Amino acid sequence: KSRMAERRIIVFVKAPRPGFVKTRLAIVIGDEAASKAYRQLTETVLAKLASLPNVEIRFTPDDAKDEIKDWLRKGWSAKPQGNGDLGQRMHRAFMEADGAAVIIGSDCPYLEPSDIETATKALQTHDMVLGPAADGGYWLIGLTAPHPALFEGIHWGTDTVFAETLANAESINLSSQLLRELIDVDSVNDWKNWTDQKEIPGN
Repeated sequence: KSRMAERRIIVFVKAPRPGFVKTRLAIVIGDEAASKAYRQLTETVLAKLASLPNVEIRFTPDDAKDEIKDWLRKGWSAKPQGNGDLGQRMHRAFMEADGAAVIIGSDCPYLEPSDIETATKALQTHDMVLGPAADGGYWLIGLTAPHPALFEGIHWGTDTVFAETLANAESINLSSQLLRELIDVDSVNDWKNWTDQKEIPGN
């Protein structure tokens, strides 16, 4: 059976609570507006994945199941991320995936279904696939098997996450393929650029 058929797509989401999401954006536009913005971004990402059958939504905090249940589609599942930093939570998701899996963040509305296709294909020939984000992080990571060392010593939330992850991959001899660079929407500028672009007819 091809590995393609079993690919698992995992989306990391947060409960869209004011004060809990898009804190950098909230400093400028306020908690309520930032929470609405986060909801919009997440819904855009999930809509791009709508045709995929076995998407798993991993939410945080662990008591947020009711707040994210509207985001589930037919055949999808939801699970809490559990405790730990981002690396520990992603490692847990890869451990539980039992095979090749791809994890996507919820703040990259520019991703397309073709990116997911490219990522899952890459895992047939590489150990890891990574989608670099313009801010120095990444918007997608895929692995054929769990590698705890990959997530060690990473400065989460900084502009060195992507470089540190690649360095870790090299040190444990993982072969990797990169996807195209995309923009995560974190700052007010990012948000403005995305909403402006969305309003252009025919875009």
